[in-house]
Amino acid sequence: MKLEHIGIAVKSLGVSDELFTKLLGENSYKQERVDREGVITSFYKMGESKLELLEASNSESPISKFIEKKGEGIHHLAFGVENILEEIKRLKKNGFEFISEEPKEGADNKLVVFLHPRSTNGVLVELCQEKQ
Repeated sequence: MKLEHIGIAVKSLGVSDELFTKLLGENSYKQERVDREGVITSFYKMGESKLELLEASNSESPISKFIEKKGEGIHHLAFGVENILEEIKRLKKNGFEFISEEPKEGADNKLVVFLHPRSTNGVLVELCQEKQ
């Protein structure tokens, strides 16, 4: 398992892309809309890991609700895994709770699943596997 990316909820990708481009000295390498999650993402490479900026594309989006409650900021940590189904089994056996039981298609060509923050010290954790 490795840190794949850190997800940051933002109100405006335009404003935040400008800020992170200045901060990191590089442009976003990819923007992607994920309609089923109600988000638009923007990715930055940082060595072996990435930053993912997440803007809500509608008011019902989990990102919209997150920003409403907590404001902009770190939304989740994502860990890259080789076999997401095996990791789900392993973590369930170790008492971790999942938001959904089945992986689904996420941004950046990944299968994703989220662990519930109440089982991870209040941190939303995403597992992601490169789609084959």
